[in-house]
Amino acid sequence: MAALTSINGGRCEAGDVHVIIGPINVAMIKSSKDTRYANDSVVTHDGLKFPCWSMQDLTSFRQKLGDDEYHKLDVIGIDEAQFFEDLYEFCCKAADHDGKTIIIAGLDRGLFEVRSFGSVLDVIPLAETVTKLSARCELCGKRAFFTLRKTEETQTELIGGSDLYMPVCRQHYVSGQAGSFRINKEERPLNPSRVPTDSHTEVAPIM
Repeated sequence: MAALTSINGGRCEAGDVHVIIGPINVAMIKSSKDTRYANDSVVTHDGLKFPCWSMQDLTSFRQKLGDDEYHKLDVIGIDEAQFFEDLYEFCCKAADHDGKTIIIAGLDRGLFEVRSFGSVLDVIPLAETVTKLSARCELCGKRAFFTLRKTEETQTELIGGSDLYMPVCRQHYVSGQAGSFRINKEERPLNPSRVPTDSHTEVAPIM
């Protein structure tokens, strides 16, 4: 278990330090469905950008990049991986036959319903490690493993950011899904500066 460190009278879990020495060739891929910030970059909600390939599928990536450039790659990052139907096949070939390190970021369940969504769960048996991240409930500050849709839209795929979704704890997810969700003076989104900052990361090795 990681050591606990006292910060300003509180306690938080110790983090990790990862060091990679030497040149590494990296390519980033994201789904072409995600056009929220830019078509040619992966963009965080606070504006950080990393250039990427916007693709409808993964199978055609090698052809578009070219064999020579593909062979030079060490790492392939895939963002919004849940939108790629050929995720499993691509990862099998790229890792098992081409020797690439694949880093996948995506959702394991839908944002509208708590059910499996997309292809991310399919590749877990292939993975050496799986890291599941949680946010903080915007209403109470507890750990948030659920997402509440703010609109009345019911389609499974509805791409958006904080304008459409908010991270919530189980209690507020259940009350929101039941139709009793209201934001009032006692239960309004917390100011980010008031939300506890200790993040929670679970790393589960695949045996």
